[in-house]
Amino acid sequence: MSEQSSDPSPNDALRAYETHYPDVVRAGSLQNALQAAADRAGHGLTIALTSSPGWRHVAATVADRDRSANAFMSQHDRTFLVDCWAGGIHMATGSTADLSEVAGAMKSWLSESGLRELVTRWNFLRTWELALAHERGDAIPVRWRRLREAATRMNDAPFQQMVEAAFEQPRLRVLSPGRSMYCLTFSRRAAPPICDDLPRVMPVKHGGYRVWFPDGTLETVDDARQAIALIVDGLPDDAVPWTPAT
Repeated sequence: MSEQSSDPSPNDALRAYETHYPDVVRAGSLQNALQAAADRAGHGLTIALTSSPGWRHVAATVADRDRSANAFMSQHDRTFLVDCWAGGIHMATGSTADLSEVAGAMKSWLSESGLRELVTRWNFLRTWELALAHERGDAIPVRWRRLREAATRMNDAPFQQMVEAAFEQPRLRVLSPGRSMYCLTFSRRAAPPICDDLPRVMPVKHGGYRVWFPDGTLETVDDARQAIALIVDGLPDDAVPWTPAT
């Protein structure tokens, strides 16, 4: 019986990657190559395909409970791009040419490594302030500070007045703020799924503010504080726990 070649010709999907990724081409996909690297290191990982069929040969993922990590191949050079996620939040990212580092970082992430520990051990990865805040459980104050800073940089007085008027309200300050174009939104939580049943507001081009309510109605008022008062009055009873006055 003839022996199979150890270096098969790449299929069409991998042909463009042959120069920089001969090991992946031989394995037939990034999933296969990464699984082999994880097995050699004894990581006990199960490498899976991503949900996108178009990335079948050049991307792979691991997941456990609410954590996941994805790896992708750059076509222009030997670079594996890695993204780490928790609870739908992007927590860390980075790139390396070493497939064993990809497998090791994925193992560390699924093993409940903290972000600082992760990026110290695997220094090709980096994280950022908001991800660290999510890990600590205090993302909402950070989101408010970043939104207020962004509103200041925009040099748009109506938008900034709207944001500051909202921040003055204790019931809104405990909600997670968001921005969709010039619309200020609110959510009960900073992590997905983001709420879509709370009122939102935006400045009107020629003056005033327009407030949208979940039932589809809208109201236009003259100034930011009026608009925010409508938002507070329109919050569902379960949006923010009431704190009894002391």
